[in-house]
Amino acid sequence: MGSCWEGIDESRLLIAPVPGANGDGSARFLSLRHPKSGGRTSYLLWNGLLQELHWFKQPYGSWFLGDYVSEDGSLYAATPIDPVFIMLPLFEDARMKKGDDPGKFRQLDEILFVNDYPGYQQLFSIAKDCMEIVCESKEIGSTKFFRLDDKKVFAWLHYKVCQLKQTLPALDQNYAAREEKDTLADSVSILGEYLKDDPWLKLLCDNFKLNLPEAKRIAADIEVCPSAIESPVGSSNFSQQGKNTSEKKTGRNVKQAKKAKVETESRNIKEMFTRASRRRN
Repeated sequence: MGSCWEGIDESRLLIAPVPGANGDGSARFLSLRHPKSGGRTSYLLWNGLLQELHWFKQPYGSWFLGDYVSEDGSLYAATPIDPVFIMLPLFEDARMKKGDDPGKFRQLDEILFVNDYPGYQQLFSIAKDCMEIVCESKEIGSTKFFRLDDKKVFAWLHYKVCQLKQTLPALDQNYAAREEKDTLADSVSILGEYLKDDPWLKLLCDNFKLNLPEAKRIAADIEVCPSAIESPVGSSNFSQQGKNTSEKKTGRNVKQAKKAKVETESRNIKEMFTRASRRRN
């Protein structure tokens, strides 16, 4: 779906998927912490679907929005993100784990209370539904308590890596000719954009026998603002049933996957506006 909103100075164009029919249809921008850097980042919550924002801009271009011309020509695209990534750092801090002690069970409203970030309160119902996939829970009376579980988190992350490793070849045909280990390294690197180095990214690298500095370097090469390829990151559908040359190729192939994704989105956007223009005429 394409729409525009009024900014401080001028309109901006946003392309976002239409969420499901459930919910009240409301949409709002939330200011949350980025799951890796902790920096303040904007997200879109629309009809119960949490989406991250990407920014694209061609060197030259404008948008015709009705009778208005947006000279800036930039484009914002919203894509679904798995909310577990966003809330993982909060649940990690909330359990106050020390050594072998698994930590404390906490109420959800306590976990989601973050100073200067009231947007987390809007995610209460989402967290209640999705965080049990990585948490232990127990009920005392009518109150439910959560505690992050390391084994569940790792199983969930392992699934995400496998899902992304299968998705990358579909984004760029060059991946079909690559070795499986290289595609695996790229998959961990992309997910690394959403994970703190310690403990989760380090744990993944150790499990798949990858080098952490290399994984971090590849992630830094991905030209996105502020997040990465969304397909495997945007769903919780999970059930618990020659070195220098290699580095250059790995970084280049991740960028090629990103480029293929952007080109596909650009074509879809152009086709959408062409059809809309034909209908008006």
